[in-house]
Amino acid sequence: MSKFDSLPDRALELVHAISANLKEAAPKAGQWLDTGAKFGVVKAGARTAGGFIRRNPVVAVAAVAGAGLLWYAAARRKARQQAEGEPIEGSARRIDARRASPGAGRRRSTRNTAEQTAGEE
Repeated sequence: MSKFDSLPDRALELVHAISANLKEAAPKAGQWLDTGAKFGVVKAGARTAGGFIRRNPVVAVAAVAGAGLLWYAAARRKARQQAEGEPIEGSARRIDARRASPGAGRRRSTRNTAEQTAGEE
């Protein structure tokens, strides 16, 4: 058997291997299409925004300044809430202190180190 006789068999094996790889990659093809569509939308939006900014620079500057002021106000509000001790998020509930039963919270008296060293001698 010559090398040329085995060539079609090798080509079929290669085609089968490639098709198996494509079948595994097929679920990702949908993700690639979604990503491509998202990139297209971002590109078109950037182009539109660039044209708008070129035609109306005052409006663009005012929008950026307004966004900055909103961010600054939110940062100051958060700092004020933290300074006042209010919970940042979530809910809090008050837990009332109760007196412990007698003897439960007593500490044992310990000798200080001077008494221990004197008693050990």
